[in-house]
Amino acid sequence: MSDLVTSGREGDLPGKPTSVSRTTLSHIMTASDTNLLGTVHGGVIMKLVDDAAGAVAGRHSGGPAVTASMDEMVFLEPVRVGDLVHVRAQCNWTGRSSMEIGVRVMAERWNESTPAQQVGSAYLVFAAVDEHGKPRPVPPVIPETERDKRRYQEAQIRRTHRLARRRAIKELRQQREAEGIRDGDL
Repeated sequence: MSDLVTSGREGDLPGKPTSVSRTTLSHIMTASDTNLLGTVHGGVIMKLVDDAAGAVAGRHSGGPAVTASMDEMVFLEPVRVGDLVHVRAQCNWTGRSSMEIGVRVMAERWNESTPAQQVGSAYLVFAAVDEHGKPRPVPPVIPETERDKRRYQEAQIRRTHRLARRRAIKELRQQREAEGIRDGDL
């Protein structure tokens, strides 16, 4: 796998190690972040996840990148007012113009010295775009550790599943349309 990632395809940009674009975004949760249950709204956490992932995608690709999809956003524990949330993100995999960014969400009490606890995780796909909003090439990611290599391999599996799901749904819709079945807008 390492040779494939570092050598790339003819004409590609030189690869970048995982550590080059890895980042952490930290934020103290306040009362304005809460939902009706008094815990932090999932949408607030999702925005932080998207922000951190976007920073990684921009760093790795060397320019603008847009969110193409979010996979597997998992909330493991509630986040509460006063929690210091750390959103850690890194580039797990790259294609021609797309990148999978893995994100781990950690939370700790801002006024205690207890270790941070994982409260969520997500995988996002970003597309690098040029000044006209068209896809542009990204450098291959070079996994540096065994953990990075595992994440790279898992990202390839998620990509295969995303493409297969998209293809199966398209085929089903075409079949239903051919049978004269019209679905609503949703």
